[in-house]
Amino acid sequence: MGTSSDREDHLKRDRATRNFVTAEDVAKLAGVSRSAVSRTFTPGASVSADVRHRVQEAAKTLGYRVNRLASSLISDQSNLVGVVGANLSLPFMARQLDELSRALLRRGLQCLLLNAAEAEQGIAPLIELILEFRVRAIVVMSGSPPSSIIDECVANGVRVILVNRQDDDIEADTIISDDIGGAHIAARRLIAAGCRRIGVVGSGARTPTQIRRRVAFMDCIREAGIEPAVWASGKTTYETGSVAARELLASQELDGVFCVTDLLALGFLDGARGMGRRIPEDLSVVGFDDIPQSAWDPYRLTTVRQSMSDLTGSVLAAIDREMQGKGTGLVHEVLPVELVERSTVRDPT
Repeated sequence: MGTSSDREDHLKRDRATRNFVTAEDVAKLAGVSRSAVSRTFTPGASVSADVRHRVQEAAKTLGYRVNRLASSLISDQSNLVGVVGANLSLPFMARQLDELSRALLRRGLQCLLLNAAEAEQGIAPLIELILEFRVRAIVVMSGSPPSSIIDECVANGVRVILVNRQDDDIEADTIISDDIGGAHIAARRLIAAGCRRIGVVGSGARTPTQIRRRVAFMDCIREAGIEPAVWASGKTTYETGSVAARELLASQELDGVFCVTDLLALGFLDGARGMGRRIPEDLSVVGFDDIPQSAWDPYRLTTVRQSMSDLTGSVLAAIDREMQGKGTGLVHEVLPVELVERSTVRDPT
């Protein structure tokens, strides 16, 4: 059979035209069976200490890595979690994806990300693609999948988790922040500051989150006898917020404004200051999300915070239920929010 050195030289020559080291290569170098290699790298599998040592040394010598995709084909289950999202460059979305992907990695799971920014025909084709990878679960951060694709996921034993979007016609887990409660908090804070000429700023995106926040804010303001000025146009960007300030403040003498996202609020603040408005003496501004930039010294934005750790924890809990065989029954969770006081709103009168 030859010495270990002879076997190693032979394997190197044999692999000269191949890209990856195989389990069969490791078995030959270690002088064991292919199944012994498999047991060595399978948690809880039975293998002697001597065989384990020989296999591990051979794997180290050859640079062998377990083929997880091949393992998933055999077991019909992978360690992948599909994530569908758009506008991933937005601060809140980027932070959400960062925290979720790191948390999945700590659990031994991997994030399979599909960018839905150009999914003009909806996200159903993306979810169909994800299913081909035998994912454990699918987390939808943008868009709403049709009920037919949800049925297909259920038939394949794949849990679908909708984040910050709610559709009563879809049989999926939903995890949302309390947008309605948060908008009410923002409205009451502006009223407490003595604001009586109040506006609400959104983009033209008309996402479920923005709609919930805007409508809830307007309802609360109207209950106080105030008819709000409404501005909603463009993309959800800093630049849109700045445009909103120039257009809205040029035609309205406002003393309070709620921006449905912090990114819009930051642009609004700079636009308002560029028009000579003093913050908060002339104009109080409240945002929503508490992105990191909101705490920067040039802004110090008063905003409604939705806990990123709570949001990530709830998504992971839904995935864990599926992995532990407790996947029956849908979860509909509304996460609490809180006001973060900084310096863009006047003190209560």
